[in-house]
Amino acid sequence: RRVNDNMGTHVVSEFVKAMIKKKIQVYESKILIMGLTFKENCPDIRNTKVVDVIRELKDYNCHIDVFDPWANSKEVQDEYGIKIIDNPAKNNYDSILVAVSHDHFKKLGAENIHAFGKTNHVLYDLKHIFTKNESDLRL
Repeated sequence: RRVNDNMGTHVVSEFVKAMIKKKIQVYESKILIMGLTFKENCPDIRNTKVVDVIRELKDYNCHIDVFDPWANSKEVQDEYGIKIIDNPAKNNYDSILVAVSHDHFKKLGAENIHAFGKTNHVLYDLKHIFTKNESDLRL
């Protein structure tokens, strides 16, 4: 069995547990997904596993914003029916998932990414961009 078969399920399960621990309502929460492309610093969206995570989160009726400066928004809309946002709003999200390690996100830094979250939020760093104490959770 390949590891990636249920990676979306695993990621969302860990994410939800972290939210519950912080007493954040998961159902209908606002989530920012940072990165959608297949790999960092490249516009290729084919075979991206991030879509599995998004589908899995939709089961919780979450409101999801996807931010990816590399992805072509029309291509993403046509291929997956997902709308890409231009800029995340500050103090807006219950949870943030850094799914692709674009240089853009590394340059933004943990502090600026945390700023997108509400006072109480979860930052899940899937790609180990930040140090352990800069995020709530890492894969």
